[in-house]
Amino acid sequence: MRVLVACEFSGTVRDAFLARGHDAWSCDLLPDEKGSNRHIRGDARAILNDGWDLLMVAHPPCTRLCNSGVRWLSTPPPGRTTESMRAELEDGAALFSDFWNAPIERVAVENPVMHRHAKALIRNYAEPAQSIQPWQFGHGETKRTCLWLKNLPPLAPTNVVAGREQRVHRMPPGPNRWAERSRFFPGIAAAMAEQWGGWAMGRAA
Repeated sequence: MRVLVACEFSGTVRDAFLARGHDAWSCDLLPDEKGSNRHIRGDARAILNDGWDLLMVAHPPCTRLCNSGVRWLSTPPPGRTTESMRAELEDGAALFSDFWNAPIERVAVENPVMHRHAKALIRNYAEPAQSIQPWQFGHGETKRTCLWLKNLPPLAPTNVVAGREQRVHRMPPGPNRWAERSRFFPGIAAAMAEQWGGWAMGRAA
Protein backbone atom coordinates (compact mmCIF):
# COMPACT_ATOMS: atom_id res chain seq x y z
CA MET A 1 0.00 0.00 0.00
CA ARG A 2 0.94 3.65 -0.39
CA VAL A 3 0.79 4.97 3.17
CA LEU A 4 0.90 8.62 4.24
CA VAL A 5 1.70 9.22 7.91
CA ALA A 6 0.73 12.82 8.60
CA CYS A 7 1.89 14.96 11.51
CA GLU A 8 4.93 12.79 12.23
CA PHE A 9 8.57 13.88 12.42
CA SER A 10 9.89 10.89 14.38
CA GLY A 11 9.30 8.35 11.60
CA THR A 12 8.04 5.74 14.08
CA VAL A 13 4.82 4.82 12.26
CA ARG A 14 6.33 5.33 8.81
CA ASP A 15 9.20 2.98 9.55
CA ALA A 16 6.85 0.33 10.96
CA PHE A 17 4.98 0.23 7.64
CA LEU A 18 8.22 0.38 5.65
CA ALA A 19 9.54 -2.64 7.56
CA ARG A 20 6.54 -4.62 6.29
CA GLY A 21 7.06 -3.73 2.64
CA HIS A 22 4.69 -0.78 2.23
CA ASP A 23 5.46 2.41 0.31
CA ALA A 24 5.25 4.61 3.40
CA TRP A 25 6.00 8.32 3.77
CA SER A 26 5.80 10.70 6.71
CA CYS A 27 4.88 14.39 6.45
CA ASP A 28 5.21 17.20 8.95
CA LEU A 29 6.00 20.90 9.13
CA LEU A 30 9.17 19.89 11.00
CA PRO A 31 12.10 18.03 9.42
CA ASP A 32 12.43 14.30 10.03
CA GLU A 33 14.58 13.80 13.10
CA LYS A 34 16.26 10.78 11.49
CA GLY A 35 17.08 12.61 8.26
CA SER A 36 15.08 10.09 6.23
CA ASN A 37 14.48 10.61 2.50
CA ARG A 38 11.01 9.15 3.14
CA HIS A 39 9.84 12.39 4.75
CA ILE A 40 7.95 15.24 3.12
CA ARG A 41 8.31 18.56 4.90
CA GLY A 42 5.19 20.68 4.63
CA ASP A 43 1.44 20.69 5.23
CA ALA A 44 0.11 17.16 4.68
CA ARG A 45 -3.19 18.57 3.43
CA ALA A 46 -1.44 19.65 0.24
CA ILE A 47 -0.76 16.03 -0.79
CA LEU A 48 -3.96 14.26 0.26
CA ASN A 49 -4.96 13.78 -3.39
CA ASP A 50 -1.73 12.03 -4.38
CA GLY A 51 -3.12 8.49 -4.62
CA TRP A 52 -2.64 7.14 -1.08
CA ASP A 53 -4.22 3.86 0.03
CA LEU A 54 -4.08 4.66 3.73
CA LEU A 55 -3.81 7.89 5.72
CA MET A 56 -2.51 7.55 9.25
CA VAL A 57 -2.56 10.81 11.21
CA ALA A 58 -0.07 10.07 13.95
CA HIS A 59 -0.53 13.03 16.24
CA PRO A 60 -2.30 16.15 14.93
CA PRO A 61 -2.04 19.29 17.08
CA CYS A 62 -4.67 18.59 19.71
CA THR A 63 -4.14 21.15 22.47
CA ARG A 64 -7.42 22.96 21.85
CA LEU A 65 -9.43 19.87 20.87
CA CYS A 66 -8.71 17.61 23.82
CA ASN A 67 -10.97 17.44 26.84
CA SER A 68 -8.14 18.19 29.26
CA GLY A 69 -7.72 21.70 27.84
CA VAL A 70 -11.35 22.75 27.51
CA ARG A 71 -11.09 25.04 30.55
CA TRP A 72 -8.82 27.42 28.63
CA LEU A 73 -11.62 28.29 26.22
CA SER A 74 -13.51 30.19 28.92
CA THR A 75 -10.57 31.17 31.15
CA PRO A 76 -7.50 31.75 28.96
CA PRO A 77 -4.02 31.32 30.44
CA PRO A 78 -2.00 34.46 31.26
CA GLY A 79 -1.12 36.47 28.18
CA ARG A 80 -3.81 34.90 26.00
CA THR A 81 -7.32 35.98 25.04
CA THR A 82 -10.59 34.15 24.60
CA GLU A 83 -10.49 35.11 20.92
CA SER A 84 -7.07 33.56 20.39
CA MET A 85 -8.14 30.36 22.15
CA ARG A 86 -11.22 30.14 19.94
CA ALA A 87 -9.14 30.75 16.82
CA GLU A 88 -6.79 27.90 17.75
CA LEU A 89 -9.77 25.63 18.42
CA GLU A 90 -11.19 26.39 14.97
CA ASP A 91 -7.81 25.81 13.30
CA GLY A 92 -7.41 22.47 15.08
CA ALA A 93 -10.92 21.36 14.18
CA ALA A 94 -10.39 22.36 10.54
CA LEU A 95 -7.18 20.29 10.41
CA PHE A 96 -8.92 17.26 11.92
CA SER A 97 -11.84 17.73 9.48
CA ASP A 98 -9.56 17.81 6.45
CA PHE A 99 -7.87 14.58 7.48
CA TRP A 100 -11.08 12.80 8.50
CA ASN A 101 -12.75 13.74 5.20
CA ALA A 102 -9.68 13.10 3.04
CA PRO A 103 -10.22 11.48 -0.39
CA ILE A 104 -8.45 8.33 0.79
CA GLU A 105 -10.14 4.94 1.21
CA ARG A 106 -8.68 4.07 4.63
CA VAL A 107 -8.17 6.70 7.32
CA ALA A 108 -6.97 6.49 10.93
CA VAL A 109 -6.69 9.57 13.12
CA GLU A 110 -5.15 9.39 16.59
CA ASN A 111 -6.14 11.99 19.19
CA PRO A 112 -6.94 12.29 22.91
CA VAL A 113 -10.54 12.40 24.17
CA MET A 114 -12.26 15.36 22.49
CA HIS A 115 -14.60 17.93 24.06
CA ARG A 116 -18.05 18.80 22.67
CA HIS A 117 -17.04 22.21 21.29
CA ALA A 118 -14.47 20.55 19.04
CA LYS A 119 -16.88 17.83 17.93
CA ALA A 120 -19.41 20.46 16.85
CA LEU A 121 -16.87 22.04 14.49
CA ILE A 122 -15.73 18.87 12.71
CA ARG A 123 -17.32 18.00 9.39
CA ASN A 124 -19.08 14.61 9.31
CA TYR A 125 -17.97 13.95 12.88
CA ALA A 126 -18.21 10.38 14.13
CA GLU A 127 -17.30 9.04 17.55
CA PRO A 128 -13.94 7.23 17.78
CA ALA A 129 -14.00 3.55 16.94
CA GLN A 130 -11.95 2.64 20.02
CA SER A 131 -9.58 3.86 22.70
CA ILE A 132 -6.27 2.14 23.39
CA GLN A 133 -3.52 2.22 26.01
CA PRO A 134 0.26 1.77 25.56
CA TRP A 135 0.24 -1.09 28.10
CA GLN A 136 -1.84 -3.13 25.63
CA PHE A 137 1.08 -3.04 23.18
CA GLY A 138 4.15 -3.70 25.31
CA HIS A 139 4.70 -0.30 26.96
CA GLY A 140 4.18 -0.14 30.72
CA GLU A 141 2.47 3.24 30.66
CA THR A 142 -0.97 4.81 30.70
CA LYS A 143 -1.99 7.32 28.03
CA ARG A 144 -5.50 6.87 26.76
CA THR A 145 -5.64 7.47 23.03
CA CYS A 146 -8.71 7.47 20.80
CA LEU A 147 -8.67 6.17 17.24
CA TRP A 148 -11.07 7.46 14.60
CA LEU A 149 -11.18 4.79 11.89
CA LYS A 150 -12.62 4.71 8.38
CA ASN A 151 -12.62 1.36 6.54
CA LEU A 152 -10.19 -0.11 9.07
CA PRO A 153 -10.81 -2.64 11.88
CA PRO A 154 -10.11 -1.78 15.53
CA LEU A 155 -6.61 -2.63 16.73
CA ALA A 156 -6.25 -5.83 18.76
CA PRO A 157 -3.85 -5.71 21.75
CA THR A 158 -0.56 -7.48 21.04
CA ASN A 159 1.32 -7.53 24.36
CA VAL A 160 -0.50 -6.63 27.58
CA VAL A 161 2.04 -5.72 30.27
CA ALA A 162 1.65 -5.02 33.97
CA GLY A 163 3.16 -1.53 34.16
CA ARG A 164 0.85 1.45 34.55
CA GLU A 165 3.20 4.45 34.84
CA GLN A 166 1.91 7.89 33.82
CA ARG A 167 5.27 8.87 32.33
CA VAL A 168 3.95 11.23 29.69
CA HIS A 169 1.59 13.06 32.04
CA ARG A 170 4.32 13.53 34.66
CA MET A 171 7.00 14.90 32.36
CA PRO A 172 8.61 18.05 33.84
CA PRO A 173 8.28 21.36 31.97
CA GLY A 174 10.94 22.02 29.37
CA PRO A 175 11.53 23.09 25.76
CA ASN A 176 11.21 19.52 24.44
CA ARG A 177 8.21 18.44 26.51
CA TRP A 178 5.75 18.91 23.63
CA ALA A 179 7.84 16.72 21.34
CA GLU A 180 8.22 13.92 23.87
CA ARG A 181 4.50 14.01 24.70
CA SER A 182 3.61 13.59 21.03
CA ARG A 183 6.10 10.80 20.34
CA PHE A 184 4.38 7.64 19.12
CA PHE A 185 4.77 4.28 20.88
CA PRO A 186 6.66 1.76 18.68
CA GLY A 187 4.52 -1.14 19.90
CA ILE A 188 1.34 0.58 18.72
CA ALA A 189 2.97 1.54 15.41
CA ALA A 190 4.01 -2.08 14.85
CA ALA A 191 0.46 -3.28 15.55
CA MET A 192 -0.96 -0.77 13.07
CA ALA A 193 1.44 -1.84 10.33
CA GLU A 194 0.93 -5.55 10.98
CA GLN A 195 -2.84 -5.54 11.44
CA TRP A 196 -4.01 -2.78 9.11
CA GLY A 197 -1.39 -3.44 6.46
CA GLY A 198 -2.09 -7.18 6.46
CA TRP A 199 -5.87 -6.72 6.60
CA ALA A 200 -5.93 -4.27 3.70
CA MET A 201 -3.64 -6.41 1.55
CA GLY A 202 -5.77 -9.47 2.29
CA ARG A 203 -8.92 -7.66 1.17
CA ALA A 204 -7.20 -6.43 -1.99
CA ALA A 205 -6.17 -9.99 -2.86
